[in-house]
Amino acid sequence: MTATQTSAGSLIREWRTRRRMSQLDLAMEAEISQRHLSFVESGRAAPSRDMVLHLAEQLSIPLRQRNQLLLAAGFAPSFSERSLTDASLAPAMAAVEIVLKGHEPFPALAVDRHWNLVSANAAIGPFLANVAEPSLLKPPVNVLRLSLHPGGVAPRIVNLAEWRAHLLDRLKHQNDASGDPVLVELERELRTYPSGLNGARPVPVEPNAIVHPLRLAHGDAVLSFISTITVFGTPLDVTLSELAIESFFPADEQTRTVLVRLAKDRAEPF
Repeated sequence: MTATQTSAGSLIREWRTRRRMSQLDLAMEAEISQRHLSFVESGRAAPSRDMVLHLAEQLSIPLRQRNQLLLAAGFAPSFSERSLTDASLAPAMAAVEIVLKGHEPFPALAVDRHWNLVSANAAIGPFLANVAEPSLLKPPVNVLRLSLHPGGVAPRIVNLAEWRAHLLDRLKHQNDASGDPVLVELERELRTYPSGLNGARPVPVEPNAIVHPLRLAHGDAVLSFISTITVFGTPLDVTLSELAIESFFPADEQTRTVLVRLAKDRAEPF
């Protein structure tokens, strides 16, 4: 971002463009005149703190970037940014662990805004088996890199082309929403990894499919998963707002049976 783009007005214009909204669209959503919005974006009018936050809300700007917008307008940030180990976040992190543990015997993991692993439950084992590149498991473990790297989980993903396209599409939407340069670079890196097609055409999605499944080879079995994403509602802390839990559910009875058996094996003493 150049120096001429760091004013509050130019940032508002940038986010409005990112959201594919015209000045009139945003003015109507914010219930202000288009003329006033034009003056704010051009720098002819200085927005108040309340106006900055109001426009940020209409534009669904992430909390981290709302703080940046406030700073550009000459105001102090509104939203705290604590470490995940901060004592004030202990109740939230305890809730994360309860969700992860409660999801067993099925896999679940928590990630930060850059898809780095924060925590995972004991059922995540099948995802980490036979990773050929040890550096992928060194903290911070990036879940997307681990999934799609040819030395990671990718060789065991039966529907790699489909799952890769799904993950890259998710990441692109996240980049469109946040404009995070780290995620932009991560997307660029992941797109250089093998697609899994090997010259073949992509396998069409089954007509009766309801979601993109993850199909993972595990021993002689193929485990099939569907997943959900959970985030904290109405967070006021930047770090907490960027924390997400992905929970994997068995998509068929064979997967359920294997995961229950693996959980039983972990519980039994040697």
